[in-house]
Amino acid sequence: MKVSPTSCLCPVLLCLCFLERGCGASHHGQAKVISRNHNLTHSHNQTKDGETEVHHRPKRGWIWNQFFVLEEHIGPDAQYVGKLHSNSDKGDGSVRYILSGEGAGTIFIINEVTGDIHATKSLDREKKSHYVLHAQAIDINTNKPLEPESEFIIKVQDINDNAPKFPDGPFVTSVPEMSEIGTSVFQVTATDADDPTYGNSARVVYSVLHGQPYFSVDPKTGIIRTALADMDREAREHYAVVIQAKDMAGQVGGLSGSTTVNITLTDVNDNPPKFPQKNYQVYVPESAQVGKPVGKIKANDEDVGVNADIKYSILNPEGANMFSIATDKDTREGIISLRKPLNYEKKRQYTLHVAAENTHLDPRFTHLGSFKDDATLKITVGDVDEPPVFSMDYYIMDVYENARIGTEVGAVTAQDPDSKNSPVRYFIEQREGDEGYFDIEAVSGVIRTTQLLDREDTPWHNITVMATEEDNPSLLSHVPVTIQVLDVNDNPPEINTEEEIIICESTRAGQVIQTITAVDKDDFANGQRFYFSFPGGIPVNPNFTLKDNEGRQYSNFANEYLSVFPNSSPPDLT
Repeated sequence: MKVSPTSCLCPVLLCLCFLERGCGASHHGQAKVISRNHNLTHSHNQTKDGETEVHHRPKRGWIWNQFFVLEEHIGPDAQYVGKLHSNSDKGDGSVRYILSGEGAGTIFIINEVTGDIHATKSLDREKKSHYVLHAQAIDINTNKPLEPESEFIIKVQDINDNAPKFPDGPFVTSVPEMSEIGTSVFQVTATDADDPTYGNSARVVYSVLHGQPYFSVDPKTGIIRTALADMDREAREHYAVVIQAKDMAGQVGGLSGSTTVNITLTDVNDNPPKFPQKNYQVYVPESAQVGKPVGKIKANDEDVGVNADIKYSILNPEGANMFSIATDKDTREGIISLRKPLNYEKKRQYTLHVAAENTHLDPRFTHLGSFKDDATLKITVGDVDEPPVFSMDYYIMDVYENARIGTEVGAVTAQDPDSKNSPVRYFIEQREGDEGYFDIEAVSGVIRTTQLLDREDTPWHNITVMATEEDNPSLLSHVPVTIQVLDVNDNPPEINTEEEIIICESTRAGQVIQTITAVDKDDFANGQRFYFSFPGGIPVNPNFTLKDNEGRQYSNFANEYLSVFPNSSPPDLT
């Protein structure tokens, strides 16, 4: 076939390339040629002998187009890229072709006589997708350019040599349990280093390798969704879903990569609290302290977090009156505490109706029933050997001073509160420095004096009486006893005799020259009203008279010096 002189050279050169490959007679040993390679604007004729004639157009110069070279070429020979040819080349070997630019002389070599270009190395499109080179045709005789230098591009053509990858995997995510089918869980995205603009090498399709029938994945978007209804966290919590990404649009022969998406079902409140049994028993000694825990009860909830929070309550009034219940935040147990003291002798058993209910309800699951449960707790009160109990919290007694030794002051009484009613024995607690003014009869509890008492010395005495059971002396009770010493008139009045009276010679008759006072150590009721007179045995001075504070006048009393009339009216001395 002959090509007209006016046609473009590009198709002719393309035919030459395929002819050389088909016949295997190329002296360049070229590899396969991409069908899109183009060359100079020349036209060619093929002779009957298979040789090509070049018909030169009058217009000089060349027009370069884009060359292609296949990436990752592996073979014993260099890969043929294409052919440079100038319309100034007569085929007589007078033209030398020079190649310069990116990779010239290292990656790309040119036959300076024929203009054939070969790639000597395997190229990776993902590292470098194209190379910019320059061509020059030189007259070998004059060493001058026959054509202006021209730039052209060799583009590395992609092959599917990269598998899809998940650079950020594996992944961790979660979805609420009991979610509806189709609930979005997570989206994965695979990357493919191949050319996305050429063929299907980078066109990825997603599929589930492991994780069915629980989850599905959208083949185009990589969105993972729930595929099974009512997945229960309490039955299974963790899922390892393996997602595959395959290029070539999923066709046979495509490359693939995979990643794992670890999915956890998060909890929702879809389980009510449940007591493991309906009846419980607790033993509580009657000595238990008010406000202190005396027992515990627990309802189980298969949910977690706030969905398992439980509030306990005592439903029956009798139980709620004697006991309280609170929730331990760490263990979620119901801690039962005592509100009032227990008394084995009065009541030996209590029945508590206890309820447990969730505090955070989910309205979506109210159709499942009540999120509440109840149980019965029987509390048995244990008998404790208690110390004797005094009839009063404290005692106040009195006794007159100067009473004879052994005088009865009063009595204390205590009783064993236990049912056996053990006999009680009494004694007085001895303190350091205590002079022991009192004693107590061990059996009767009667307190008596052991010394004479002086009110003016010690008007009050504080003692502590202890009671113990005869059968168990280690159990002691204490009670304070305060004893008041009552007054008797056993002290005379006292006058301050150290005072010196000074009078002036001009003092008028009847004028007060001194006021005399007296004191009495006895109580007011027994000695604080005094009567005054001059003492007997001393000559009477008629110049002075003595009057009490009520105007009574005392004089010429020869044998009296001071009289005290307790509990009676004084005599009329006026």
